[in-house]
Amino acid sequence: MFVYLSKKIAIPNNTKLRCVSWNKDQGYIACGGEEGLLKVLKLETQTGKDVKVKGLAAPSNLSMNQTLEGHSGAVQVVTWNEHYQKLTTSDQYGLIIVWMLYKGSWYEEMINNRNKSVVRSMGWNADGQKICIVYEDGAVIVGSVDGNRIWGKELRGVTLAHVEWSPDGKLILFGMTNGEVHVYDNSGNFIAKLQIYCLSGITGAIHIAGVQWYNGLNGYIEPNCPCLAICFDSGRCQIMRHEADENPVLIDTGMQVAQIAWNHNGSVLAVAGSQHALGQEKEVNVVQFYAPFGEHLRTLKVPGKQMYSCSWEGGSLRIALAVDSFIYFANIRPDYKWGYCSNTVVYSFTKPDRIEHCVIFWDTKNNEKYVKYVRNLIAITAFGDYCCLATKADEMTGQYVLVLCNSIGTPLDSKYVEIDPVYLTMTKTHIITASKEAIYTWQFKNPKKLATLEVAGKRRAGTERLYHIDDQPTGAAAVEEVDFSKAFQGTDDPICAICSSDKTLIVGRESGTLNRYSMPMLSLTHKYALSYRPHQLTLNCNSTRLAIIDISGMLTFFDLETRITDQDGKESVGEQLKFERKDVWDMKFADDNPELFAMMEKTRMYIFRNLDPEEPILSSGYICQFSDLQIKSVLLDEIMKDPENPTKDNMAEMEIKSLRDTRDLLEKVGIADAQQFIEDNPHPRLWRLLAESALEQLNLKVAEQAFVRCRDYQGIEFVKRLGNLQNENMKQAEVAAYFRRFEEAERKYLDMDRRDLAVSLRKKLGDWFRVVQLLKTGAGGDDVQLEEAWNAIGDYYADRQKWQQAVTYYVQGRNQERLSECYYMLEDYPGLEKMVQSLPENHKLLPDIAAMFVTVGMCEQAVTSYIKCNHIKKAIDCCVHLNQWNQAIDLAKTHNVREIDILLSKYASHLLEKDKVINAIELYRKAGNFLEAAKLLFKIGNEQMKKKEKPLQIKKIYVLGGLLIEQYHEQMKLTSRAKVKDKKGAMVRYVDAAMRTALFLREYEDIIDPCDIYSLLALAASANKAFGTCSKAFIKLETLESLTQEQRQQYEELALEIFTKSTACPNCDTKFPTCIVTGRPLLEYQFWMCSACKHRAYETEITRRQTCPLCHTPV
Repeated sequence: MFVYLSKKIAIPNNTKLRCVSWNKDQGYIACGGEEGLLKVLKLETQTGKDVKVKGLAAPSNLSMNQTLEGHSGAVQVVTWNEHYQKLTTSDQYGLIIVWMLYKGSWYEEMINNRNKSVVRSMGWNADGQKICIVYEDGAVIVGSVDGNRIWGKELRGVTLAHVEWSPDGKLILFGMTNGEVHVYDNSGNFIAKLQIYCLSGITGAIHIAGVQWYNGLNGYIEPNCPCLAICFDSGRCQIMRHEADENPVLIDTGMQVAQIAWNHNGSVLAVAGSQHALGQEKEVNVVQFYAPFGEHLRTLKVPGKQMYSCSWEGGSLRIALAVDSFIYFANIRPDYKWGYCSNTVVYSFTKPDRIEHCVIFWDTKNNEKYVKYVRNLIAITAFGDYCCLATKADEMTGQYVLVLCNSIGTPLDSKYVEIDPVYLTMTKTHIITASKEAIYTWQFKNPKKLATLEVAGKRRAGTERLYHIDDQPTGAAAVEEVDFSKAFQGTDDPICAICSSDKTLIVGRESGTLNRYSMPMLSLTHKYALSYRPHQLTLNCNSTRLAIIDISGMLTFFDLETRITDQDGKESVGEQLKFERKDVWDMKFADDNPELFAMMEKTRMYIFRNLDPEEPILSSGYICQFSDLQIKSVLLDEIMKDPENPTKDNMAEMEIKSLRDTRDLLEKVGIADAQQFIEDNPHPRLWRLLAESALEQLNLKVAEQAFVRCRDYQGIEFVKRLGNLQNENMKQAEVAAYFRRFEEAERKYLDMDRRDLAVSLRKKLGDWFRVVQLLKTGAGGDDVQLEEAWNAIGDYYADRQKWQQAVTYYVQGRNQERLSECYYMLEDYPGLEKMVQSLPENHKLLPDIAAMFVTVGMCEQAVTSYIKCNHIKKAIDCCVHLNQWNQAIDLAKTHNVREIDILLSKYASHLLEKDKVINAIELYRKAGNFLEAAKLLFKIGNEQMKKKEKPLQIKKIYVLGGLLIEQYHEQMKLTSRAKVKDKKGAMVRYVDAAMRTALFLREYEDIIDPCDIYSLLALAASANKAFGTCSKAFIKLETLESLTQEQRQQYEELALEIFTKSTACPNCDTKFPTCIVTGRPLLEYQFWMCSACKHRAYETEITRRQTCPLCHTPV
């Protein structure tokens, strides 16, 4: 940050001030002083149309200067309640007055006086609902905003000096005159004594100069940021994260402190007071500025005898200082985290509701913005088309991340480093960062080159280098792995600034030494000595001159290439130029001229050519870019007032004098004089300006010369083309089009009755709506051009996903392909069906439309489309894909495609492998392969039986299997049935012979195991329905002594199962069907048979039922 004095207001009658307070919301300034002095002032900035004089650079005048009468003694305490627009003041006699704003003036609202003691401090809580007043004698009063007393308390034996609320309003801190700070809750109950760590080694009387607790209303610069500052008059200060922080930030300012104050977002602590000047006895008024973690940011010296008070403006761009009988105003130029790349301003800010930094990539050309949230952001830098964000990776790891982004915030690459990136800069190929002790360079991969195909995250040899600041690198080959341990070695002369170009890296050190390294090998080539400490370094475009801004804001230059010989004849490189400018806070060299640069001095921008200044321009912007004799600057102060909604008014473009003079010469004098001026002050931008002016006047000779001088090949070609035209009006029209005055060019074409050229112009511009108008209004167009225009308009709407409007124009343009896409996006499938009907056979669009139908599961329409374009195989594949196997088989049969069975079996195997048996059954059933489906069902039934599952469920599975078998029988027709009967007859003959053979085996019990003989006999007899023989075989088996009890039990269960199923006559072996209702054998000739499962039942029994008991088919 940079700070400088900008304004002084004198108090009448030399009345000395005691306090000053700036209302953060409304901008009123209250100052109190001796003899009852109380004034309310307001500085109003004049707002004009000129964007260059916004913010601090705009003139400001006192719009209010009201003296408030009411106090007789010296006013010692003033405090604002911004929420309710109230001012509370107190004087040396203890009189308290609350003032209110009414019709633009301040009036007394309430008065209070204890008549016992003097008020030492007052403070409103964060929401403005309560005020706490402390008296010197230990009395504490907490009141509400409407004047009611909430509670009061007498603190015995203490003398109070300060009071401060916690941000949440739950705690109150009381500062005592003896230097102690006590913590109370908001009801007045003592909690603890706050630990003071900063006074170690201090003896004698000490007094608290200030207790300030930042309220967090504008967010914190990082999580867990110190925000409670306690400062003593001796200059010792501690900044705590909370009231019980055991590791606060300790600062020794070396000052006699009068007051402290946080800025609006808790990022800067101002410490106002005085200190001894070096080598002098007298005291000098100073304000020291510190970051929350104790880093000293800046010192401001203030004239006068004694400073009493300080107060920040609402946006922290100014600070008011009460010194003697004056109010001094100092302007603050904050160190925003920002960068500029590819017409994009990248900046960050904090929000109260988020711990991350909000980083906005604002495209100033198109006025579009992209928002990213980044945790632990440390710095931003940018160059060319890219920017780099430096962040802290994690509290625990101690690592930092350098993230390379493009101009819309997309991360392209990143590197983890173990050094704190205090200083950060970049070139078109390198990102350079430095801690206090070490320098690190990373040659990043250019995303526009094919090298980006390398594996992300893999460290590439030669892309990274790390050196300690005390090293003497020679530019040797880079090592494979970077050793970060050397970065943690200390140094007596830390780094304080860096800058780099493609060829040179300059590192500034606190002693004033400059190290010069050659890039990209990073070899130390020179060391230079300065007599001051650099704060900001900048190299010009050819790396021959270095601009240095020191910590006091002095701008000087150092010529890097000048060779000078001293008295001893030794030659040295580098010379300090005799050039100085004070109060400089920003500067930038031109991108295309090493002698040209712009600098910001207070609220003025100066442009220098060869160290000679032009007239200053009022501005408070930060310089983004200086090229083509134009300067772009961004008004970050204005953006930060509403950072989420930047406007183009926040960008300022300024021209240097030679560009303005050339423009004036061309407008007021003539081309010849302007050409002579440009010859004397050559620059491509000036030549281009001359070329454009000559074109306007159709002075083609001068225009061509100027285009040659600025190396504009397209411009030269354009001038030649103009020279070939004979018609002056035609030339004027072409020039108007060249300067993008298209309406004028079109009008000239139409005046010449050249509608075709007007149409051609609008086509090039892509203004197809106007093309349609031109074609319809005249006879210059044909149907082909009109169709082209309709289709282009359809494309316009389709690109914006306005499909319905696109359909209208595609229909007129007869663009079937895009029309089908629109129907598909609109889900207008009837429209697609109509298209299929209207298209001729084998049209190239039919397969695409069929594919659209497939994606939404419309099988029938897809098949129709495929058949129409003779893609039978795709039609079958579509049916298979959508599980329409019946249709697939029908198609295969109709068109003699044989692969369907192979496909069916493959798909079924695939389902079975994934244990999707039910899906396989459904597949077989749909495909008409009933037998395979039944087999799978019976397999499931058998598994369920083994698991002893519910009988009813098993019965249903078998019934379904039986139904599938019936369907299979129906399918096989009579021929299949005949084959089955023949097979059964053969089986009967074979089984009977087998049984008779087994009977003869009984004679060989001494040779063959009886268990095998009678098991085989029982099996053959059961199959032959000879249940009498089967029964005798089982009786024999059950009486065998060689069987175990378990085997015998199994035979008994098997016999029971066989004989309970059998409904054959025991005498003649005649088989009778079983009644499905009762389970009894059907002995009658009249019975009922189910039409589905073919099972029978007594007619008398079935009449009582509505469905078949087995398959539930309606009776």
